[in-house]
Amino acid sequence: MMHQQIIVHSKNIIISLILLLSVPAYSQGFLKANGRLIVDSKGNKVILRGMGLGGWMLQEGYMFRLANMGQQYKIKSCIEEVAGPEYASKFYESWLTNHTRKIDVDSMAAWGFNSIRLPMHYQLFTLPVDLEPVAGQNTWLEKGFTLTDSLLKWCKANKMYLILDLHAAPGGQGNDLPISDRDPSKPSLWESKANQQKMIALWKKLAQRYANEPAIAGYDIINEPNWGFEKPEDKRGTEETKNEPLRQLMMDITKAIREVDKNHIVIIEGNGFGNNYRGIFPLWDQNMVLSFHKYGNFNNPSAIQNFLNLSQQYQVPLWMGESGENSNTWFTEAIRLAESNNIGWCWWQLKKIGINNPLEIKLTPSYQKLLDYWNGKSSKLPKNQAIAALDEFLDNIKLENTIYHKDVTDAMFRQINTQATLPFNRNIIGGNTTINAIDYDLGGQRSAYFDKDTASYQYTPGVKTIGNRGHAYRNDGVDIQADDNNYYVFSIEDGEWLQYTINVNSKGTYTVRFIVSSDAGKGTFSLILNNNRLPDSVAVTGSRGAKNWSTFELKNIKLPKGNNKIRVYADEGGFNLKAITFIKN
Repeated sequence: MMHQQIIVHSKNIIISLILLLSVPAYSQGFLKANGRLIVDSKGNKVILRGMGLGGWMLQEGYMFRLANMGQQYKIKSCIEEVAGPEYASKFYESWLTNHTRKIDVDSMAAWGFNSIRLPMHYQLFTLPVDLEPVAGQNTWLEKGFTLTDSLLKWCKANKMYLILDLHAAPGGQGNDLPISDRDPSKPSLWESKANQQKMIALWKKLAQRYANEPAIAGYDIINEPNWGFEKPEDKRGTEETKNEPLRQLMMDITKAIREVDKNHIVIIEGNGFGNNYRGIFPLWDQNMVLSFHKYGNFNNPSAIQNFLNLSQQYQVPLWMGESGENSNTWFTEAIRLAESNNIGWCWWQLKKIGINNPLEIKLTPSYQKLLDYWNGKSSKLPKNQAIAALDEFLDNIKLENTIYHKDVTDAMFRQINTQATLPFNRNIIGGNTTINAIDYDLGGQRSAYFDKDTASYQYTPGVKTIGNRGHAYRNDGVDIQADDNNYYVFSIEDGEWLQYTINVNSKGTYTVRFIVSSDAGKGTFSLILNNNRLPDSVAVTGSRGAKNWSTFELKNIKLPKGNNKIRVYADEGGFNLKAITFIKN
């Protein structure tokens, strides 16, 4: 069982999404910084609602269950080892072709996104310093520019903005190696003037090429620097007080951009992964935006107060340039927090292996065999099997072969403005109808479900929550576990509940059957029908073991014709729920 796959929604859905957006999404003129706001050419406030294309031009190992490798150059080396250098070269050509296509951009526009952040790897645009035929000169590679041109064309066709983001800078901009594909045996960006000069030259080249493109929203000139300039032991750069090398480099890049492009916003990021701005101010340009990245902390005003203070003090717009990697509840809360403060946002990322993005890349048995070998759990695969597994993986990164998580996009757009729920599937109740427990309504916490653990606060000391403990099927707080080719709700606690919207064909009396199991042989639940608790309840007895399923019934349930909302309420937790069947008496 898996989600239905949706490539692009119908024109009616697109129109309804556009009507939900309260501010202009796209205009023909250049975006500008105006006080604390980003505005269009007519002075209208623009809230950027974006998605980052992580994994396309730059692979990070965790996205593909390769966290043990980390950097892209290591992943490429492992592919060469199992499939040969010639195949590895072809693999990466196909990767760039398959990962992001017009269909991806069309879909993002249909879901409600009005902008895209492009994480660029500098090696697609120019050679590394140590490979330049003539020291100090720059060899320009057409591949990166061609890919960017295509993406820009697709964005313009969908009236979307494109933000260019230098994600992997020459030499690497920090001690977090995967985010910049950094080789620590070579000089970093901060240890090499040649790397810095190449970065400045690249931004000038990009600005020259796109100077007259209003669909480019801005230049995000350096992604998440994390470096201790004053104290090398400050690996993340969070304790830095001056940030002098970072400020100087960003000033030099801005100067080079302005020599050829006076139109576009320059977006800056502080040290400490875009969050430490000590020493960066005052600003050096009139058309700048301050970006911050937000992960795994609470979604209350105090979480972003430092940035709000900077915005107020220096009259500069804010942009939450990266966020995500959490539950739907956290997504909705974070976006509401940003937009209530006139802050645009960009999520990370469109697709990977896992449930907390719009698109999930399937984890297939053949690819798992490769992972087992690369993780030291099995012997090396024959070359032909390795190539077949990688070919299948290349096919699976195409949008139409991924799993679309409509619960994620629903949480990011519709749920921002309403607590109303929608049916996850069309639950037409006839004579004998079964609903899978995992297909509870689309909606937020306390609207479609109630769960005591709804998000991950991995960067909040003392808080050890996860959200969906099974990391399967949906990205809400509800705990969902895989069971062969099916899924079920598990770890149900006291007071938790799930809501299902059903459409009853014919009013009458029904028997409602539940497929339930219990690890400890305990649990009691009852039904709430259209906000009225029914008198009878079900005690889960005689059922032990997560997959030792038993059937329990509630009889003589009167259902009126039309839409009804039914909640399964856990009076006492400790049980698992797989399915609900409605049988007309």
